[in-house]
Amino acid sequence: MNETKLDVWCTGNLWCPVTTTAQLIGRKWHPVIVFELLKAEPLGFNELKRAADGVSNKVLSGALDDLEEKGLVDREVIDDKPVRVEYSLTEFGASLEPVIRAMGVWGIENLHPPDGVEMKPLPEAFSE
Repeated sequence: MNETKLDVWCTGNLWCPVTTTAQLIGRKWHPVIVFELLKAEPLGFNELKRAADGVSNKVLSGALDDLEEKGLVDREVIDDKPVRVEYSLTEFGASLEPVIRAMGVWGIENLHPPDGVEMKPLPEAFSE
């Protein structure tokens, strides 16, 4: 059992765990970051930026800081020349894998992409 716990504002309500989890990964780029780190980690900042096509440096940096603050992402400074930073999921962050997988499966089954765009299948790592 994971000993890391996040504080919630809505204790005592049956819907509280759902709402709190939705707030955690419901921010626009948070599930993208977790998804990409589940596929392959560690990843550098620029690799994450390419994977999250369309995110600005400022927004990605803020999202990574938020996920790190919540204990979902680890940030490691690699002391090479030049210095680089790699991001990976903590055990707590990796525990979101079934949630991210379920969101992907639901999306493939229930979302209709724009005309001319094909919905891609989930990577093998996310197969059930």
